[in-house]
Amino acid sequence: MSLSRRSFLQLAGVAGLRPRTRWAADQPSQAKADFTLHIGTGLVELAPEHIVSTTLYNGQFPGPLLRLREGQRVVVDIQNDTDTPELVHWHGQWLPSNVDGASEEGSPFVPAHGMQQVSFVPRPSGFRFYHTHVVAGADLNRGTYTGQVGPVYVEPKHDPGAFDREVFLVLKEFAPTFSRGGDMAMDMLVGIPEKALKQIGTAADEQARTKTKGFEVGYELFSVNGQMLGHGEPVRVKQGERVLFHVLNASATEIRSLALPGHTFKVVALDGNPVPNPAHVPLLWLGTAERVSAIVEMKNPGVWVMGDLADDDRQHGMGIVVEYANRVGTPRWSKPKVSRWDYTLFGSHGERASVPDETIEMTIVKRNAVLSGFNQWTINGQAFSMESMAPTFRVHLGRRYRLKFRNASDDVHPLHLHRHSFELTRVSGRPTAGVMKDVVMLGGFQELEVDFVADNPGPTLFHCHQQLHMDFGFMALFNYA
Repeated sequence: MSLSRRSFLQLAGVAGLRPRTRWAADQPSQAKADFTLHIGTGLVELAPEHIVSTTLYNGQFPGPLLRLREGQRVVVDIQNDTDTPELVHWHGQWLPSNVDGASEEGSPFVPAHGMQQVSFVPRPSGFRFYHTHVVAGADLNRGTYTGQVGPVYVEPKHDPGAFDREVFLVLKEFAPTFSRGGDMAMDMLVGIPEKALKQIGTAADEQARTKTKGFEVGYELFSVNGQMLGHGEPVRVKQGERVLFHVLNASATEIRSLALPGHTFKVVALDGNPVPNPAHVPLLWLGTAERVSAIVEMKNPGVWVMGDLADDDRQHGMGIVVEYANRVGTPRWSKPKVSRWDYTLFGSHGERASVPDETIEMTIVKRNAVLSGFNQWTINGQAFSMESMAPTFRVHLGRRYRLKFRNASDDVHPLHLHRHSFELTRVSGRPTAGVMKDVVMLGGFQELEVDFVADNPGPTLFHCHQQLHMDFGFMALFNYA
């Protein structure tokens, strides 16, 4: 199973690669590197009694924070010290296809025990990140199940500076295991499931002719910045400080929540892009690969637990201590009032998005356990194939496209479009405008519409960022005419 589709072609395609390759957006000549990433096996000490071995960048988790300057070219050397070819995807940046880090777009692999140099101009500004983009399939030691993830901050040309300091938080689970899946909780998102989509999902279940649930992935250990709750250094703050938290959900499969009792989050950016309407919320919800930048005004002195709402996950590590100066004691946790995540809260009130030139509809269906126990995912009835590079949608340079997603499954899908940003235009029937993202959660049995402008020519990958979904069919390509 781990050699199906993309992985087979990945391994077959590396035979002709030289140990050293160079790829640049517009200047292929070798240059002195600004940063070097080493891909190799290392240890992450989540806690003294929980040390895990996994693949890392530069022997650490998360990988080093790369602070880049918007519009200023950067050169990165990537050294692969493992026995298998790798890919580094520069998530959320507007890059050429051969630099983006996805094999479906034509990006080359970093050869096993080889080196690749990439060069690009960082844009847009804001919170981005880098991570592996190889198929994992049934191998829980590959892909985003590993520790291959690191934050990127592209410094804007004009820094607003409406905060006292920044703190980066990377949320990540370790020690994954397979189990038979159940129904995913869907109550974190605003919206009402649609009967017509439920009927499509029910028909797909009946067609699969099995009541067996497909494999899902669960985890034993949870961490923030590679440390389980109660271990490592706390976030130390002073009363009156305005702390800008940049939060990344680096999970392979999980939706995460984050709350800080006695405080609220003022969301100022989503996926690194400033929102038109910064708003206060009691807690954050992040789908896989989503980022939230939020300011917290420190005005409730004490020692607190900032953590996930799920008691079991938090008690197994998904949290971090926030400690005010001159305060000691046992960190306190109290569950906030549950609120549903509403993207439209951050949009331009009363405004409508521009009229698109064309609308492309995608209906997502799950076929339970049909691939040797794994679920298969289809878009408009077709699972992605590396052999045929389909499903594929054709776009024209400069045109505005509306993507209408219809989710006929009970899963929440974090949808990701490479090399472009998109504007949310309708969320579960409610119009909105102005919120720009590169990942968005599509609720179970709900509809979602986003617009993007085809302004970055080259093969462009679209997929669910849940590793188990993209590996088993939930992908498509946009090709420029």
